Amino acid sequence: MTDTRTLIHHRDIQNWVTARHGMPAIARTPDDSGTIRARLALRFGRRPAAEGAMPNVAPPIDDGMSPVSWKAWLAELDRQRLALKVGGQDPDFEFVERDDLDGSDPAGKRLH
Repeated sequence: MTDTRTLIHHRDIQNWVTARHGMPAIARTPDDSGTIRARLALRFGRRPAAEGAMPNVAPPIDDGMSPVSWKAWLAELDRQRLALKVGGQDPDFEFVERDDLDGSDPAGKRLH
């Protein structure tokens, strides 16, 4: 990603996602040992088709992702100690391990 920034504060993450018509989702999947793990995702709305273009009529593929509340999604993000790295092209993002370099917790409160 070029022109990236890492978002760790809940308000910043939620604002970035909702500004791009996104919503939080989680899939519960078993790992190799059979333990159920939560896999975070973000779903973004479709962009309008270009004038004269045929609309996409194929049904979406069910990838096991379920929409969840922001509260549940952000709690899981914190539990996994992840942040959202966003790029210049929308919606260009990836989950990365969180670096608490600024002395704040993810909800935006000062730790000191």
